[in-house]
Amino acid sequence: MERPAWAPRSIDISVPSVARMYDFYLGGSHNFEVDREAARRAMEYMPGLPKIMQANRAFMRRAVRFAVAEGITQFVDIGSGIPTFGNVHEVAQQAHPGARVVYVDHDPVAVAHSRAVLQGNEHADVVAADIRKPHDILASPQVERLIDRNRPVALLLVAILHFVEDTDDPYGAVAELRDALAPGSLLVLTHASYEGIPLPKERADGAVDVYNTIRNPLIMRSRDEIARFFEGYDMVEPGLVPMPKWRPDTAPEDEDPYSFAGFAGVGRSA
Repeated sequence: MERPAWAPRSIDISVPSVARMYDFYLGGSHNFEVDREAARRAMEYMPGLPKIMQANRAFMRRAVRFAVAEGITQFVDIGSGIPTFGNVHEVAQQAHPGARVVYVDHDPVAVAHSRAVLQGNEHADVVAADIRKPHDILASPQVERLIDRNRPVALLLVAILHFVEDTDDPYGAVAELRDALAPGSLLVLTHASYEGIPLPKERADGAVDVYNTIRNPLIMRSRDEIARFFEGYDMVEPGLVPMPKWRPDTAPEDEDPYSFAGFAGVGRSA
């Protein structure tokens, strides 16, 4: 397999990557055949996966615009993935030109491509780090340079926590990040769940098993388990809901049924 110029030498391009599979679902070009093959296997069981990813991105853009409207102009996007159309910095800086954005990902392709996209943008940067180690994110030079932790921050955890197993204490990581940010900060979150998927659980399990096979377990938490991530936050209306139902721009009933898989919410810290 020929290694393209944008692929860092350090990565094994024979192993599927969650970030590159997500890029494929969204119609991106920064993925390999091994990623496309794994994504197609998952789609054999859950053909609406691209619709779910599109709903994730649409929710994220609405939440960023909401944050700016609330006077928040600092963003930390953990698990940001490979840049695609309508990134956080594009949406935020269109709404407020001085908005500051720090992207965080542990996938080398996501980090390398983000760095290239952000070249020349003094108000945005990327950190190579993992949500399982919040201190590494908070202590990074990029966060120290761009984020004033004495002012509210919008913390984005979009489609990331369902890849963190309970043994890695995702609730503890989210709480550590919450406690490090100023009161009035926002938590913007989406999470996969069996609830809302227009398929029998047994069939959806086939897609989950694909992720288990590539050693990136997909943890399908219940609504109550997802709500626990918002401890210490006051939920913004309409609360924790299917993605198309969070402050929609268009009628939710017009959305694809798969868009309602999983949950989205925004909370404000006290």
